[in-house]
Amino acid sequence: MSRPQILAGFKVVEYGDFVSAPYAAKLLGDLGAEVIKVEPPEGDSARRHGPFPRDIPHPERSGLFLYFNTSKLGITLNLETATGRWLLDRLVERVDVFIHNVPPARTCDLGLDYGRLSAVNPRLVVVAISPYGQDGPYRDYRAYDINTQAAGGLSLGIGDPNREPLKLPLTQSGFQAGLVGALGALCALFSREATGRGQFIDVAEADVWATIHTGVGVVAWLFGGRLRQRSGRRLIGQPYPHGVFRCKDGYVALQCAERRQWEQFLKMVGEPEWGRDPKYRDRLKNQEEYAEELDALLAPWLMAHTREEIFRRCQEYRLAGAPLKEVDEVLAEPQLRERGFFYELEHPEAGRLTYPGLPFRFSQTGASSPARAPLLGEHNERIYISWLGLSRAELTQLRQAGVL
Repeated sequence: MSRPQILAGFKVVEYGDFVSAPYAAKLLGDLGAEVIKVEPPEGDSARRHGPFPRDIPHPERSGLFLYFNTSKLGITLNLETATGRWLLDRLVERVDVFIHNVPPARTCDLGLDYGRLSAVNPRLVVVAISPYGQDGPYRDYRAYDINTQAAGGLSLGIGDPNREPLKLPLTQSGFQAGLVGALGALCALFSREATGRGQFIDVAEADVWATIHTGVGVVAWLFGGRLRQRSGRRLIGQPYPHGVFRCKDGYVALQCAERRQWEQFLKMVGEPEWGRDPKYRDRLKNQEEYAEELDALLAPWLMAHTREEIFRRCQEYRLAGAPLKEVDEVLAEPQLRERGFFYELEHPEAGRLTYPGLPFRFSQTGASSPARAPLLGEHNERIYISWLGLSRAELTQLRQAGVL
């Protein structure tokens, strides 16, 4: 028996581009909401970004776009026109959530400021995602992942201490802000059940990094006087071992925070003589001063074992350890396969592709069966005629006038 979907009956409109807003709306759609993606006539820029099958660019075959826009209906609308903004208002009147990632300086020009939208629909929940938020001294700054990760404090701890700071790969700021935007929308919908009023959710990518991911650094400084620093493949401020290590067929991550774990770790690697050396009694000092020495002492054992062997031994000794895997290995991971995390969808242009599922599950409600991403303007007739009551002749006129 299928479980009820948590957002069944809710309607969402997304005017998003590239990653953050599309990902937030996708998560709500995968939880059962009906999501309408509004694209400008030229389409979301992710359509031109790729990756593409066989590296041949095509606006309907971008892997990035196809993933971020499952479980959505797709329409086109030119908000640079007065008629386009009027049509958006008619959509906003009928939905529960509106999500966008338009730069703050452009929201009023496109009719997306909260005051105006809430006047159209007082029960509307608006989620606005931007690099630095809707107000403050940096609101109008353009930013990329490297900027927001640095501003949020994340890059302070990534990279070799003798080189420039690094950032997490690809577009992680968009992923993280999109997830927070979706969670903010859920909280606002719960609140609306009690108050009857909508809310404005202002998500700043830099703030997401600073609160969710690097806020613990503030606590470390307040209570321990420890400043975060770049330390390469290991984490300073934690007992040795805490980092990534080379083994026979790749790399493993190992962590022994507790003394009991350290004792078990020494048993796992054969109770070596160096494990009893008083020099290595202080494991915080080991991590900061003697890590290279201990790595060299540990290397023979690591290089004699594969990632899978080390992982199984860590389970046996109840230690925190895991293999680092390539993408094809993740696709074949038995646990993810057993849980049905990956699924396949057929697309008329891109063919049959494998997609990752939701990053979380609820205990008493289900998720929807994801539908493929829409073609550009695929649902114009369905939304503008069935939802808004326009005629086919009016739809043709709007296309000719550049509104759709």
